[in-house]
Amino acid sequence: MQGLIGLSKLFALVNASALALGRWLGAACILLMVIFILAQVFFRYVIGLALPWPEEASRFLMLWSAGLMIGTAYRRGGFVAIELLVALLPGLLRHLLTLALLSLALVILWKAWQIGLREVTGLAGRFGTDSLNVPTSWDLSSWRKVPKSWQMSSMLVGIAALISVTLELILREVISALGRRDDLPAISDQVMLGAE
Repeated sequence: MQGLIGLSKLFALVNASALALGRWLGAACILLMVIFILAQVFFRYVIGLALPWPEEASRFLMLWSAGLMIGTAYRRGGFVAIELLVALLPGLLRHLLTLALLSLALVILWKAWQIGLREVTGLAGRFGTDSLNVPTSWDLSSWRKVPKSWQMSSMLVGIAALISVTLELILREVISALGRRDDLPAISDQVMLGAE
Protein backbone atom coordinates (compact mmCIF):
# COMPACT_ATOMS: atom_id res chain seq x y z
CA MET A 1 0.00 0.00 0.00
CA GLN A 2 2.83 2.40 0.83
CA GLY A 3 4.26 1.73 -2.63
CA LEU A 4 0.96 2.71 -4.26
CA ILE A 5 0.72 5.86 -2.15
CA GLY A 6 4.33 6.76 -2.98
CA LEU A 7 3.73 6.20 -6.69
CA SER A 8 0.56 8.29 -6.52
CA LYS A 9 2.44 11.12 -4.81
CA LEU A 10 5.16 10.91 -7.47
CA PHE A 11 2.53 11.13 -10.24
CA ALA A 12 0.94 14.06 -8.39
CA LEU A 13 4.26 15.91 -8.16
CA VAL A 14 5.25 15.25 -11.77
CA ASN A 15 1.80 16.10 -13.11
CA ALA A 16 1.48 19.26 -11.02
CA SER A 17 4.90 20.48 -12.17
CA ALA A 18 4.45 19.55 -15.84
CA LEU A 19 0.94 20.98 -15.96
CA ALA A 20 2.05 24.23 -14.30
CA LEU A 21 4.76 24.59 -16.95
CA GLY A 22 2.18 23.73 -19.62
CA ARG A 23 -0.14 26.46 -18.33
CA TRP A 24 2.65 29.04 -18.52
CA LEU A 25 3.69 27.97 -22.01
CA GLY A 26 0.04 27.77 -23.08
CA ALA A 27 -0.58 31.28 -21.78
CA ALA A 28 2.49 32.48 -23.71
CA CYS A 29 1.08 30.83 -26.86
CA ILE A 30 -2.22 32.64 -26.35
CA LEU A 31 -0.44 35.97 -25.84
CA LEU A 32 1.57 35.51 -29.04
CA MET A 33 -1.56 34.40 -30.86
CA VAL A 34 -3.36 37.61 -29.86
CA ILE A 35 -0.35 39.71 -30.90
CA PHE A 36 -0.23 38.01 -34.31
CA ILE A 37 -3.96 38.50 -34.84
CA LEU A 38 -3.77 42.17 -33.86
CA ALA A 39 -0.79 42.62 -36.20
CA GLN A 40 -2.79 41.06 -39.03
CA VAL A 41 -5.75 43.36 -38.30
CA PHE A 42 -3.43 46.39 -38.35
CA PHE A 43 -1.65 45.41 -41.54
CA ARG A 44 -4.79 44.28 -43.36
CA TYR A 45 -7.24 47.05 -42.39
CA VAL A 46 -5.06 50.04 -41.50
CA ILE A 47 -2.22 49.70 -43.99
CA GLY A 48 -4.11 47.62 -46.56
CA LEU A 49 -1.40 44.98 -46.87
CA ALA A 50 -2.38 41.55 -45.53
CA LEU A 51 0.54 39.50 -44.27
CA PRO A 52 0.67 35.85 -45.34
CA TRP A 53 1.70 34.27 -42.03
CA PRO A 54 -0.21 35.59 -38.95
CA GLU A 55 -3.33 33.46 -39.42
CA GLU A 56 -1.37 30.24 -39.83
CA ALA A 57 0.93 31.17 -36.92
CA SER A 58 -2.17 31.81 -34.78
CA ARG A 59 -3.60 28.39 -35.63
CA PHE A 60 -0.24 26.82 -34.80
CA LEU A 61 -0.18 28.57 -31.41
CA MET A 62 -3.84 27.78 -30.72
CA LEU A 63 -3.17 24.06 -31.18
CA TRP A 64 -0.12 24.22 -28.92
CA SER A 65 -1.97 26.17 -26.22
CA ALA A 66 -4.67 23.48 -26.21
CA GLY A 67 -2.12 20.66 -26.13
CA LEU A 68 -0.25 22.29 -23.26
CA MET A 69 -3.31 23.12 -21.13
CA ILE A 70 -5.68 20.21 -21.68
CA GLY A 71 -4.13 18.07 -18.94
CA THR A 72 -4.99 20.71 -16.33
CA ALA A 73 -8.65 20.80 -17.33
CA TYR A 74 -8.88 17.01 -17.26
CA ARG A 75 -7.12 16.70 -13.90
CA ARG A 76 -9.51 19.16 -12.29
CA GLY A 77 -12.59 17.29 -13.45
CA GLY A 78 -15.76 19.03 -14.39
CA PHE A 79 -17.80 16.37 -16.15
CA VAL A 80 -20.88 17.37 -14.20
CA ALA A 81 -23.29 14.63 -15.31
CA ILE A 82 -20.77 11.86 -14.68
CA GLU A 83 -19.69 13.31 -11.34
CA LEU A 84 -23.30 13.60 -10.19
CA LEU A 85 -24.02 9.99 -11.13
CA VAL A 86 -20.88 8.77 -9.36
CA ALA A 87 -21.71 10.81 -6.26
CA LEU A 88 -25.14 9.16 -6.00
CA LEU A 89 -23.71 5.64 -5.90
CA PRO A 90 -22.71 3.83 -2.70
CA GLY A 91 -18.97 3.47 -1.92
CA LEU A 92 -17.90 0.31 -3.73
CA LEU A 93 -20.05 0.97 -6.80
CA ARG A 94 -18.75 4.55 -6.94
CA HIS A 95 -15.14 3.32 -6.97
CA LEU A 96 -15.85 0.58 -9.52
CA LEU A 97 -17.65 2.94 -11.92
CA THR A 98 -14.90 5.53 -11.60
CA LEU A 99 -12.22 2.90 -12.23
CA ALA A 100 -14.15 1.55 -15.22
CA LEU A 101 -14.54 5.03 -16.73
CA LEU A 102 -10.88 5.92 -16.13
CA SER A 103 -9.76 2.58 -17.59
CA LEU A 104 -11.92 3.17 -20.65
CA ALA A 105 -10.44 6.65 -20.97
CA LEU A 106 -6.93 5.17 -20.77
CA VAL A 107 -7.69 2.69 -23.57
CA ILE A 108 -9.11 5.48 -25.75
CA LEU A 109 -6.15 7.74 -25.01
CA TRP A 110 -3.70 4.98 -25.89
CA LYS A 111 -5.47 4.54 -29.25
CA ALA A 112 -5.38 8.32 -29.74
CA TRP A 113 -1.64 8.28 -29.01
CA GLN A 114 -1.11 5.64 -31.71
CA ILE A 115 -3.16 7.61 -34.23
CA GLY A 116 -1.39 10.85 -33.34
CA LEU A 117 2.03 9.23 -33.68
CA ARG A 118 1.09 7.92 -37.12
CA GLU A 119 -0.04 11.40 -38.17
CA VAL A 120 3.11 13.12 -36.89
CA THR A 121 5.52 10.59 -38.42
CA GLY A 122 3.44 9.77 -41.49
CA LEU A 123 3.01 11.40 -44.84
CA ALA A 124 0.88 14.32 -43.63
CA GLY A 125 3.55 15.40 -41.12
CA ARG A 126 6.21 15.62 -43.82
CA PHE A 127 4.55 18.47 -45.70
CA GLY A 128 5.44 22.04 -44.87
CA THR A 129 3.05 24.71 -43.71
CA ASP A 130 1.89 27.20 -46.31
CA SER A 131 3.41 30.37 -44.90
CA LEU A 132 5.48 29.59 -41.78
CA ASN A 133 9.24 29.43 -42.26
CA VAL A 134 12.20 28.96 -39.91
CA PRO A 135 15.84 29.86 -40.47
CA THR A 136 18.22 27.02 -41.25
CA SER A 137 21.41 29.04 -40.91
CA TRP A 138 22.81 31.27 -38.19
CA ASP A 139 23.10 34.26 -40.53
CA LEU A 140 19.40 33.89 -41.49
CA SER A 141 20.30 33.59 -45.17
CA SER A 142 18.40 30.35 -45.73
CA TRP A 143 14.92 29.37 -44.57
CA ARG A 144 12.64 26.34 -44.85
CA LYS A 145 8.94 25.73 -44.38
CA VAL A 146 7.86 24.60 -40.90
CA PRO A 147 6.90 20.92 -41.12
CA LYS A 148 3.26 20.20 -40.30
CA SER A 149 4.55 17.55 -37.88
CA TRP A 150 5.62 20.37 -35.55
CA GLN A 151 2.03 21.53 -35.40
CA MET A 152 0.63 18.00 -35.08
CA SER A 153 3.03 17.28 -32.20
CA SER A 154 0.82 19.46 -30.02
CA MET A 155 -1.73 16.64 -30.16
CA LEU A 156 0.84 14.15 -28.83
CA VAL A 157 1.85 16.48 -26.00
CA GLY A 158 -1.79 16.87 -24.96
CA ILE A 159 -2.47 13.13 -25.17
CA ALA A 160 0.67 12.36 -23.13
CA ALA A 161 -0.56 14.76 -20.43
CA LEU A 162 -3.99 13.14 -20.46
CA ILE A 163 -2.48 9.65 -20.15
CA SER A 164 -0.30 10.73 -17.23
CA VAL A 165 -3.23 12.36 -15.44
CA THR A 166 -5.42 9.31 -16.09
CA LEU A 167 -2.79 7.03 -14.56
CA GLU A 168 -2.61 9.32 -11.52
CA LEU A 169 -6.39 9.35 -11.17
CA ILE A 170 -6.57 5.55 -11.44
CA LEU A 171 -3.96 5.20 -8.68
CA ARG A 172 -5.82 7.70 -6.52
CA GLU A 173 -9.09 5.83 -7.04
CA VAL A 174 -7.55 2.46 -6.14
CA ILE A 175 -6.04 3.95 -2.98
CA SER A 176 -9.37 5.58 -2.12
CA ALA A 177 -11.22 2.30 -2.68
CA LEU A 178 -8.82 0.65 -0.23
CA GLY A 179 -9.73 3.25 2.41
CA ARG A 180 -6.57 5.35 2.34
CA ARG A 181 -7.88 8.52 0.67
CA ASP A 182 -6.63 10.67 3.56
CA ASP A 183 -3.04 9.69 2.72
CA LEU A 184 -3.28 11.34 -0.71
CA PRO A 185 -2.34 14.95 -1.39
CA ALA A 186 -5.25 17.07 -2.55
CA ILE A 187 -5.45 18.08 -6.20
CA SER A 188 -5.68 21.81 -5.87
CA ASP A 189 -7.75 23.72 -8.36
CA GLN A 190 -6.81 27.00 -6.76
CA VAL A 191 -3.05 27.05 -7.28
CA MET A 192 -2.22 28.08 -10.82
CA LEU A 193 1.26 29.45 -10.04
CA GLY A 194 0.31 32.78 -11.60
CA ALA A 195 -0.90 31.36 -14.94
CA GLU A 196 -4.58 32.07 -14.27
